[in-house]
Amino acid sequence: MSIAKRYVLRLFISLKYVTANVVDRQSGRVVVTASSVEKPLRDGLECGRTCNAKAAAAVGEVLAMRLKVDGLAREPIHADATKEVEKKGFKNRTKVWAILNALRDHGVNLHLDDDGDHRPHMGDGGGISCITCNQWCLGYA
Repeated sequence: MSIAKRYVLRLFISLKYVTANVVDRQSGRVVVTASSVEKPLRDGLECGRTCNAKAAAAVGEVLAMRLKVDGLAREPIHADATKEVEKKGFKNRTKVWAILNALRDHGVNLHLDDDGDHRPHMGDGGGISCITCNQWCLGYA
């Protein structure tokens, strides 16, 4: 097994909750987790909404803080954004990107894996995160 991708981000999005785990592939264990199921996090969300983009961003922030406390924020954490969006469904893409952006914004060494497809493409023009280029896209290459 390659040590290069030791820590990977795994996301779980249900109709009610958002959970993010960092898994150590070497030992096969979850080393850090955050979820909107947790009472302190759930109580801090507006109107008790635990599965929207704001809740996902809050989960990402909590995960980032826990990674820092455990000394893992500088370790490369690998995530495949395209795969996560495909697995979770297109309607959950804003939640996936809310978590990823929160991790990046809070100093986590996040590595987005891509398939090497860097052809010119057209986003949907809505200024949302583009699945092809893993960046905010305004609809032009």
